[in-house]
Amino acid sequence: MTSDTAPALEPGRQIHTYDELTPEQIQDVLDLLTAADQADGLHAVSEQGRLYLRHGRREGVRHFLLTVGSHLYGYAQLEETDPIEAPAAELVVHPSHRGRGHGRALGTALLAASGKRLRVWAHGGKSAARHLAQVLGLTLFRELRQLRRSLVPLDLPEPVLPEGVTVRTFTPGVDDTAWLAVNAAAFAHHPEQGSLTQRDLDDRIAEPWFDPKGFFLAEKDGRLIGFHWTKTHAEEQLGEVYVVGILPEAQGGGLGKALTAIGLRHLAAQGLPTAMLYVDADNTAAVRVYEGIGFTTHEVDLMYRTES
Repeated sequence: MTSDTAPALEPGRQIHTYDELTPEQIQDVLDLLTAADQADGLHAVSEQGRLYLRHGRREGVRHFLLTVGSHLYGYAQLEETDPIEAPAAELVVHPSHRGRGHGRALGTALLAASGKRLRVWAHGGKSAARHLAQVLGLTLFRELRQLRRSLVPLDLPEPVLPEGVTVRTFTPGVDDTAWLAVNAAAFAHHPEQGSLTQRDLDDRIAEPWFDPKGFFLAEKDGRLIGFHWTKTHAEEQLGEVYVVGILPEAQGGGLGKALTAIGLRHLAAQGLPTAMLYVDADNTAAVRVYEGIGFTTHEVDLMYRTES
């Protein structure tokens, strides 16, 4: 969610909703996102939102295009795939056209489309975005922290795996089903991650950043019990602890710490100077572990929701 809280009307403003965008519309949205990213210094729409945008129709996902005349001034996405939680949204206004009520218009459209049952991300937690959430009647309920640490020097002890555990890398098309099962079990409490499907995995494998050599699988007695999937942001020269997952029955024995160290060593070996990761602020155990190996808070993403 980006800033734009003025109530002024814009002559010719229209908001159209689509289940699927044309290639031309997708490119227009990507151009808008690029302009916003450059102006704000962060991504206004998440990786998952960009995958939904670029990879065709998805059940439960709608796209809102705000135009004035023939020009795209704003974009919002509404995702209604969670069977329990309220629909989740992201929105952005082109930096050259803020302050004209476009953000409020998109937010109002999202509220109407969701039946006033809505969650909205404010990436970076900018003050103007927080104000827009207040104007829309939303309240803060989640804080997602981005942590970072230097990989130079990589002052981590040698990883120690639990007895009988071995580590290898992921093979696309071979390990998919087993990985999806472990991911679902490890993140049963976290539907955003735990509900990933084969299509979600395929979308990520198709991305330019995907590298199976940075996707580590832990096995015991021939069974997958945990993983650390790393990611490289080439332009930013950042390595990411993309996701670390351990089967519930395999937790507590140091496997997560060992896999994290293995992934960080891999990222450092690629010549990347910095590593990042995302963690919920209320996951105090994970925050404590990551801070214990040198990570500190770089920025925060905030999620707001309706009271109902």
